[in-house]
Amino acid sequence: MKKIDLKSLTLKELEDVFLQINEKKFRAKQVFKWIHKQKVDSIDDITVLSKKLRDKLNENHKIGNIKKFKRFDSNIDNTKKYLFILEDSNIIESVMMEYKHGVSLCLSTQVGCKMGCSFCASTKDGLVRNLTPSEILDQVYSIEKDLNVKVSNIVLMGTGEPLDNYDNVLKFLRLIHDKNGLNIGYRHITLSTCGIVPKIYELAEEALPITLSISLHTPFDEDRQEIMPIANRYSIGEIIEACKYYIKKTNRRITFEYTLIDEVNDTNRHAEKLVKLLSGLLCHVNLIPLNPIKENDLVKSKKESINRFKSYLDVRGISATIRREMGSDVNAACGQLRRDYKK
Repeated sequence: MKKIDLKSLTLKELEDVFLQINEKKFRAKQVFKWIHKQKVDSIDDITVLSKKLRDKLNENHKIGNIKKFKRFDSNIDNTKKYLFILEDSNIIESVMMEYKHGVSLCLSTQVGCKMGCSFCASTKDGLVRNLTPSEILDQVYSIEKDLNVKVSNIVLMGTGEPLDNYDNVLKFLRLIHDKNGLNIGYRHITLSTCGIVPKIYELAEEALPITLSISLHTPFDEDRQEIMPIANRYSIGEIIEACKYYIKKTNRRITFEYTLIDEVNDTNRHAEKLVKLLSGLLCHVNLIPLNPIKENDLVKSKKESINRFKSYLDVRGISATIRREMGSDVNAACGQLRRDYKK
């Protein structure tokens, strides 16, 4: 019988566990705090419980843990890239980035990815499986313990498509936000999606004040279909309508991720179309210089092209920033490090 991972359970679900084994439900809050605040690695470490009760819990339950395999430290900006090994020997990666406003983590939500975006290394070997809430959480807990830091911001923008692992990601959000745990504010969490339209509407109904980030990368459907297979299923127009609904339900500004690729999507024609598409929308454009990968010959836009693109948006009232390149000396682009080590 497969043991139930207590780290993936909500406080209510933990209460049910204790009631099922004929124990007082107040024990659930104790256990929840030991798991999510003190970050214990096993049931035996929860010394507030008697040895008899710990043994009882151990019969059918566990506290799941991912293991640090390797850490790569950037000599440029203190970015740290992690490879973690899961209990089934799969490997995932996470990134820690330091900013003036605090420590941000970029987390993976799946082992691999099935979305097939041509510029992303994460998807080259396809999807292996979804991560559990515990495995997503443990990326945060492991890095906090390893570096003795407190994480202030979380970005679900690592390996995987978060909305393709919707239920587990939603549970992760509620667990990381719980006041009995790390209590990270929803406004400090960003979820990135390539544009699974029905799930954007579903997420909007949750009315969580997280930041939704759309991987757009071009304002033309025909171009997007060339580099992002999901575009063959959902048009840009459909994505924009879903974003409008999301803004209406959450009153949160949408971020559009736009990876700039030399002579592919960085022309004046693209900038002009992007302005028409986003005018009047509560949004921000995050311009990302391409981080090249070995599997294709795409090239990062020239610096002057990036600046010209940004200026075009700025003067026409579209808020835009150029993402700072971080950890370039430690393969910080999604999926690159994992693929190298798998090979």
